[in-house]
Amino acid sequence: MRSITLPLLLACLSSSAVGDESDRPFIDEGGPPTPASVVDEDRSWKEGATTLPPWPNDSDLVEFSVDDPSSQFRQYIDGKNIRVGSDGAIRYTLVMESRSGARNVSFEGLRCTPHGAIKIYAYGIGGHFEKIQSEWETLHGRHHDKIHRDLHELILCVPRKFEPRSKKEMIHALRTRIPRDAGTGFVTD
Repeated sequence: MRSITLPLLLACLSSSAVGDESDRPFIDEGGPPTPASVVDEDRSWKEGATTLPPWPNDSDLVEFSVDDPSSQFRQYIDGKNIRVGSDGAIRYTLVMESRSGARNVSFEGLRCTPHGAIKIYAYGIGGHFEKIQSEWETLHGRHHDKIHRDLHELILCVPRKFEPRSKKEMIHALRTRIPRDAGTGFVTD
C-alpha cells in the first residue's frame, strides 16, 4: 500500500503544479512600467499631406530668442507661412543666421505631444527647398536642442494642453518669449 500511495501523491502534486497560469499569484514577465497610452503617443496619429512653402522673404521673418546664452546664432521663423495641418502638426520655416550672416534654412514640423516631436522635411539650398527623407523624433532627452525645446514648450504649443496655439498667439510668443521659469506647466529637465 505504501508503494501505491507515494506515486499517487506525486501525481497529484505534479498535476496541481501544472495548473492554469491564471491560478498563479505571480507573473514571470512584468508588463510595461507605464500605461501604453503614455509610452506610445503616436499609436492612432496619422501624418497629413505636406507641401513645401515658398522661400521666406526677409520682411516675413520673426526673430525669437532661446534660453541659451551661449548661442552663436540668431533664430527666425517665417511668420507668414506658419501652418497647423489637419493632423495637428505645426509646420514652419526656421532660419538660423550666424554672426557673419550665413544662413541655414529648414522646413520643419513640430507636434505638441507631451514630449514633443520634430521632423525636418527639407533644407534650403540656393533659394529653394530640397526635400529629405526623415522620421518624427521625440524631443525627450534632447537636452542640447534648446531651439526646438523652446519652440515646443514656450512658443508654438499651449502649455499643459499639448495642442498648437493659434497663429496669432504663435507670432506673439515668438516676439515676446516668456522666460522658462514663468510657470508654463512644462517640467524642465
